[in-house]
Amino acid sequence: MQHAIEHRPSYSLLNLSMDAGDRVLSDSGAMAWMAGPLEVKTSTRGGVLQGLKRKLLAGESFFQNEYVAAGDGCELALAPGSAGDLVEYPMTGQELFLERGAFLASTGSVVCDSKWDGLKGLFNQGLFILRCSGTGTLFFHAYGDIQSVDVDGEYVIDNGYAVAWEPSLQYSLTRARKIRSFLFGDQLLLRFSGRGRVWVQSRSPQSLANFVHPFRRVQRKNNG
Repeated sequence: MQHAIEHRPSYSLLNLSMDAGDRVLSDSGAMAWMAGPLEVKTSTRGGVLQGLKRKLLAGESFFQNEYVAAGDGCELALAPGSAGDLVEYPMTGQELFLERGAFLASTGSVVCDSKWDGLKGLFNQGLFILRCSGTGTLFFHAYGDIQSVDVDGEYVIDNGYAVAWEPSLQYSLTRARKIRSFLFGDQLLLRFSGRGRVWVQSRSPQSLANFVHPFRRVQRKNNG
């Protein structure tokens, strides 16, 4: 199987060239186009309870699609829902943690499951994150460009900008008392420590939502 990430970082698209027997697992709404003898299997990947857990707790799709090439020369294009970058991450049995909604696709035996994130996850888009493990290639995405940072010591990231990180890093949620956000008072920060790699995005969906909120259309009540 060959793959290429095109149109990055703003509108990244994953193009896959597949031969007979190749398999790809993806988010249910990620397929942009396909060609050739591809078989598509839609399932909850582990049963209804596993699908609900993935949907409600980790922000992923209830259903996932598996694409299996029944012959050579198949083409498959996958695209995330938001504008932004894609990252390929080869896995050889290690783990990687993803923020909610960051999973796009995987090959091989890579498995993603929700992980209890403790009370520190209350302000990081939910109580759960995704824990990915296995062997193959993991593809994850984010809103905006994605940069990888090798941490050796301490690294502080504004809450909502962390996309993925290696489990060798410890992290905690803190408040920046001297930095005020527009709507929520003290700015929330994720403080990583140890040695490992973290991926950050150049834009925050929460900041975008805050920006467009004053411009939304509001229906006036008719009191007449």
